[in-house]
Amino acid sequence: NTNSDSEVLLNVLAHELEHINGKKELTSASIFQAVSQVHKRCQGAYAVLVLIAGAGLLAFRDPYGIRPLIVGRQVSSAGVAYMVASESVALDIAGFELMRDVAPGEAVLITPKGELLAQQCAQSPKKYPCIFEFVYLARPDSVMDGISVYEARLRMGRSLGEKIKTLIQGVTIDVVIPIPDTSRPIALQLASILGVPYREGFIKNRYIGRTFIMPGQAMRKKSVKQKLNAIGLEFKDKNVLLVDDSIVRGTTSREIVQMARDQGAKSVYFASAAPPVRYPNVYGIDMPSRRELLATGRTDEEIAREIGATAVFYQDVEDLIQAVQEGAQLDGVDASCFNGQYITGHITPEWLEALEMNSEPRSQSGSQMDLNFQREENG
Repeated sequence: NTNSDSEVLLNVLAHELEHINGKKELTSASIFQAVSQVHKRCQGAYAVLVLIAGAGLLAFRDPYGIRPLIVGRQVSSAGVAYMVASESVALDIAGFELMRDVAPGEAVLITPKGELLAQQCAQSPKKYPCIFEFVYLARPDSVMDGISVYEARLRMGRSLGEKIKTLIQGVTIDVVIPIPDTSRPIALQLASILGVPYREGFIKNRYIGRTFIMPGQAMRKKSVKQKLNAIGLEFKDKNVLLVDDSIVRGTTSREIVQMARDQGAKSVYFASAAPPVRYPNVYGIDMPSRRELLATGRTDEEIAREIGATAVFYQDVEDLIQAVQEGAQLDGVDASCFNGQYITGHITPEWLEALEMNSEPRSQSGSQMDLNFQREENG
């Protein structure tokens, strides 16, 4: 009886370890076998770190590699140390060298003796990382699945800039301003493509967290005003193009557009580095139901009116996928919140409707990470 999918996953793993090993001393073989059973019983997105008494640190990743997981190493006079994290930047800060990504479906066990053991535990693993990691979640100085987040965002800015260039012929844009921090490299490249000055128009309060995952509309709206403060001289009497990573509910976008107008902007255009978010993300991001998504059932013109912008420009799905995949060795990406194609295959419109009907109000519940638990009868 829990709202935490992590607790469910832990219990599935513990059940499999007990079933396979009984009361005998754990071995790496039995641990890897238990992870294989977890993959068979659980569908969804997960990157897991578990400390097992007497056995070591276990790390494993879902068979589609939806969530990132990497291994680093540090060599010193005391010996070799290993570190596992979601992003390479965590290794950099701690002084560890990036070794490699944990492969989709793979399990890595670091023993108390300092050995690193690895085994593929999924039958048919594929690499489909979540594209929203590169759009929004990851730090720009991270490298995941061999992809530089910074370079991917520059490519997003390039493709979005080329699209906007064809749409604004005859329209004057005086300045391009990013919504800090994620969209900075995107806006920088976009401004270069358009041949328009790039300026910092908002100062961010770093003590306010990410607003779109905050519970409750009132809290999100209040937090936007606490999080950002406008530099008036960058807006007054100018035609401004604001650049953000995405538009989800529209709360942040609406408040930011109004801030720009309050500072005297003549017109406010809004560019999103991501395509319209039309579907919920069920793979670990607390994204709203379809009813809460601003793009649901609305055209670009209607969305612009909703947030108070002169016009809205969205990235195309194909261009975003290309920006992330370029030069990478992937089987594809999970872009389900943009195209409705859920790669685990068990997500249907009826399933989503049931999830929305049965979910607690988001002001009271935690994340809506998707983990379908397949109960096995052992008898």
